Amino acid sequence: MSTLTLTINKQDYQLENLDARTTLLDVCRQHLQITGPKKGCDHGQCGACTMLINGRRVNSCLTLAIMYDGDEITTIEGIGMPDSLSALQQAFKDNDAFQCGYCTPGQICSATALIEEVKQNWPSHVSTDLQHPDSLLVQEIAERMSGNVCRCSAYPNIIKAISQVLENEASASTSKTVDNAAQNSSVTGIWSPPSSEAQFHKASANNKTITGKAGDHS
Repeated sequence: MSTLTLTINKQDYQLENLDARTTLLDVCRQHLQITGPKKGCDHGQCGACTMLINGRRVNSCLTLAIMYDGDEITTIEGIGMPDSLSALQQAFKDNDAFQCGYCTPGQICSATALIEEVKQNWPSHVSTDLQHPDSLLVQEIAERMSGNVCRCSAYPNIIKAISQVLENEASASTSKTVDNAAQNSSVTGIWSPPSSEAQFHKASANNKTITGKAGDHS
């Protein structure tokens, strides 16, 4: 008897004598009743079955479940539920980035990985700067999401939703950098009292003398 242990959405599942030919998608949908991932084309072309494995997006209809014993698998259910939406799920809702909704779980899983890839400055096929790609460009987002097909053609709003999250992430990162810079520039060390009035007048007199000499020279 062989036992396969899969960690899906931070929960362990044990499967006994699973057929080695069973895909990860079929394990989720048929054996574990995790039905968020959808079976669309079943040929790895539409992206409706996209899941995250160790943070990387994978077409689960083309991958065997036995390959992922011990790996961290995340489906749309692990990203957020109706009462606890992720920022990306909320952005999809705010921008009406879906119609029939069949491809949406795969779209959101893929976009979740995209955001992490952008944070690490991974370039895409259309990136002109391979070190620091401009992830906010429409063509960048479209290229990075090209593996996910929406037959309702909700692409403009999908791009808007992803752009909204990327912009918010960029703003938060900028604010954090500014705060850190301000904190690092603050005076540290032994505290000393402010100058006394006598010292202030002495410094003012010295400044006047220097100014006068400069005027004489001119």
